[in-house]
Amino acid sequence: MAKKRPQTKGKQQPQLKDGEIPVVGAREPCPCGSGRRYKACHGRAAAHAVTELVQRPFDGLPGECDWVALRELVPAATVELKLKGGLPDGVPSVTLATVLPMAWPALRRDDGSVLLGLQNDTSSGDISRDLADTLQRAVEAEPGTPVKGRRAPSDGPRLQDLLDPEGEFEPIVHPGFEFWVPDSENATPEVSASLERANAAAIPTVKLTGVDAAYWCETPEKNHLRWVMPHPEEQLLDALARLHAAGTSSLGEGTRLVGSFRAHGLTVPVWDLPSGVGAEDIEKPAAEFAERLAAALASDAPLTADERRARGGLTNRQVTLS
Repeated sequence: MAKKRPQTKGKQQPQLKDGEIPVVGAREPCPCGSGRRYKACHGRAAAHAVTELVQRPFDGLPGECDWVALRELVPAATVELKLKGGLPDGVPSVTLATVLPMAWPALRRDDGSVLLGLQNDTSSGDISRDLADTLQRAVEAEPGTPVKGRRAPSDGPRLQDLLDPEGEFEPIVHPGFEFWVPDSENATPEVSASLERANAAAIPTVKLTGVDAAYWCETPEKNHLRWVMPHPEEQLLDALARLHAAGTSSLGEGTRLVGSFRAHGLTVPVWDLPSGVGAEDIEKPAAEFAERLAAALASDAPLTADERRARGGLTNRQVTLS
């Protein structure tokens, strides 16, 4: 009988720590050296982290309510962002923008400045992590180049790790998207066409100055006020129900609280306004409503029958955006 040949072991790959394992294709060998496919090894945890939905991705950032508004409600706006430790060499500024031309996730301009797009599709359940990954790559990109989307590493930083927690978040709402191009006359035909389409679709929007995160907008049939609020949903709905039952939930004659959105863990009450009511007309009524709401939020009395009916109506008209 032939002698059995001694079995030889394949070359062992060096074992990597969990934090050192890169993201690869699902069917590729796992870089950790286990011999298993990535999806059956470290890719399992990565896939879970990618699909797990973070309910409040902007929690802990300055201006959380405005982050939500710019993500879901405002067509054209920009905000200067402050990074922890200051800006890197060669990057004069980092600006958050609602939308960028051709839906680019980010753009490193010729002068080295960075534009970060907010209203893009993201590949995971954590918008903050996706945006942080895009921001990091934009800062390191060659000037004059857009940044493409990708799946962010599941253990990558979030915006809360990159942005200065003491930095102010002050959105500037624009009538159109001319902020895309410093010199529109020299823009490429693709960017010019994208700019024209975006301007045609933009709904006129104004940020109120007297209260936080409230945005007036104009539509052909009526105007609206959409106000992103930081209060816990159940507490806020109780307070709105108290005001609604008392007949004090409107913002003046001809206005009406019609319901609310849920967006990224926050509640966004919405009022219908007559077409003739502009943003400046609603500033004082909104400030007065804020005082009434604060008093209603402070109450812990059980809801009356009328207030419970009002709350049921508000709940039935609630829509989830995210």
